[in-house]
Amino acid sequence: MSTPTRLIAVLLGLLVVLGIGATVFVRSGMYNMGADAPHAPLTLTLLENLRDNATKAYSRNIVVPDLESPAQIAQGARLYSTRCTGCHLAPGVAQSELRTGLYPQPPDLSTDGIDDTAEAFWIIKHGIKMSAMPAWGKTHTDAEIWSAVAFLRKLPGMSPAQYQQLAHANPAQ
Repeated sequence: MSTPTRLIAVLLGLLVVLGIGATVFVRSGMYNMGADAPHAPLTLTLLENLRDNATKAYSRNIVVPDLESPAQIAQGARLYSTRCTGCHLAPGVAQSELRTGLYPQPPDLSTDGIDDTAEAFWIIKHGIKMSAMPAWGKTHTDAEIWSAVAFLRKLPGMSPAQYQQLAHANPAQ
């Protein structure tokens, strides 16, 4: 057997052994999937990289509209106050019962904000698998989702009073 043929045979054998090992591991149930048990460091790193790279790739071609309308921002504040604060908190709210049991912990958008507007739209619209982040695009229009993004751009640094005033403003005003 020639050296290249032997190398291919060894690599194929290694792939078969790895495949069998992965199958045994997955079928064994030994990996704790409980939300109260953190991932192993390697698993967490892989999942975070997969999430971050996928959301960047899928949001790359989204065209961001003008998001400066006060009415749009106020609509986003109302949506955020009713749909998002249980997980992502609000100014003056340090923790919630729902958030306490989530793993991984969602970002505190009242302090962290969003890094990329198009990516935030994609995440809100499509959700994130196995993270408790729902796909709001199933129940909300793109215009509603953009209003939430418009608000999220303004949220960090907002005082609790400013947040409450905006989140509970009368839409007719």
